[in-house]
Amino acid sequence: MTPPPPPSHDSRPGSVDVVLPCLDEAAALPWVLARIPDGWRAIVVDNGSTDGSAEIARGLGATVVHEPRRGFGAACHAGLLAADADIVCFCDCDASLDPALLAPFVRAVRDGDSDLVLGRRRPESAGAWPLHARLGNIALARMLRRRTGLRLHDLGPLRAARRTALLGLDLTDRRSGYPLQMVVRAADAGWRVEERPVPYLPRAGRSKVTGTWRGTWHAVRDMRAVLRQPPLPARVEERVR
Repeated sequence: MTPPPPPSHDSRPGSVDVVLPCLDEAAALPWVLARIPDGWRAIVVDNGSTDGSAEIARGLGATVVHEPRRGFGAACHAGLLAADADIVCFCDCDASLDPALLAPFVRAVRDGDSDLVLGRRRPESAGAWPLHARLGNIALARMLRRRTGLRLHDLGPLRAARRTALLGLDLTDRRSGYPLQMVVRAADAGWRVEERPVPYLPRAGRSKVTGTWRGTWHAVRDMRAVLRQPPLPARVEERVR
């Protein structure tokens, strides 16, 4: 299925949208949405929930987008296409990350200090980040360094960048490789990418991606495929500004 075209309207100057991919996160939504900074818009992308997540999110004031294609990347990109803010943030919807932590990320992007800011997860407890997920993340960070030269330690979901620049990356992955493809193409385009430490909390419910060794393996497989992709043509390899 061909994705919808990017929004044709201009960004709202100074505005921020937070994309929250969601699959059966009814228990976490009230806490997550309550932590969205004042004046920002929450875009909850329902990816086929059966627990009433969409209704809960709408009742709490979020903009709800429905993405029928299953996949983390499909949900994230649907949220990006629905956004119209100057700056777009991404955050998991499972209460493992506090969206209020995005405020300094946004300031760094808005002030021109960085083009893409990522959260480096620091687990607050032993159970917050399973061993297999951490090992997979470490391996991918090393492969990313060899591919791009970026000395990152985490490929976490908490991040911020300008909307029009993100759309210009022409992201195509619609599964677990989406977050990595964003970083790889940003590096290829010469973006200034930085990471900042953020506390990582035990999630509400079980992870759909890294909750099992099998899920982690599929995620690593998707991301390794992204790392094998050649750089895009020169039209995307331009400075963000």
